[in-house]
Amino acid sequence: MNNWPYPPIVAHRGGGKLAPENTLAAIDLGARLGHRMIEFDAKLSQDGEIFLLHDDTLDRTSNGWGIAGELPWEKLLQLDAGEWFSGAFAGERLPTLSQVADRCRQHQIAANIEIKPTSGHDVITGRAIALAARQLWQGQTLPLLSSFSYRALEAAMEAAPELPRGLLLDEWDENWPEMTRALECVSIHLNHKLLDAERVALLKQAGLRILVYTVNKPERARQLLQWGVDAICTDRIDIITADFV
Repeated sequence: MNNWPYPPIVAHRGGGKLAPENTLAAIDLGARLGHRMIEFDAKLSQDGEIFLLHDDTLDRTSNGWGIAGELPWEKLLQLDAGEWFSGAFAGERLPTLSQVADRCRQHQIAANIEIKPTSGHDVITGRAIALAARQLWQGQTLPLLSSFSYRALEAAMEAAPELPRGLLLDEWDENWPEMTRALECVSIHLNHKLLDAERVALLKQAGLRILVYTVNKPERARQLLQWGVDAICTDRIDIITADFV
């Protein structure tokens, strides 16, 4: 079985539903609640800065608008990424990957970096994030890289083969054995609704670790862990806690 230094509970986008996603405030909150691993989304600005954002566009989670990857970092840095969630988080900025690495070191927490390329920028994004993660996480638990983009993960593998990788799938794909082998994945990351006990056993027999998203009901989390799932990504970081298992 592949080496797996990660805990069984992962805080989705840093702070789950308790803070504005993919912000330093969210990471700090997850850490205060005792979580030992966070998941977050990373992409490139127009001029190559790596920063955190889930969507292609800025509209949902900031006071900006349009495609984030088409803007320079100087513009992105000025945006408010917290007030949309709550006035208590007004003034929160889009964080850089470097800032997040520092927070992980400070809090001694592990990271799952989901590579989120802007459309058409899969290869350059996968490569850049892998090279940066290799440098920024020196002396820490290696970050787990994942992506829905096969090409981005392939580029990450070529750039920094020593960083562990996990293929993300939102629908069951019968080609998962070929894809995970080609990408030399240690894990497969799946929508938890795709899994039953038989599928978990099948994936485990192939030597893969399993991370599932987004599990917000404790009873479902317990069931998945009992089946042999290795990590649960949750928004309910207040009730599915680090000591849940």
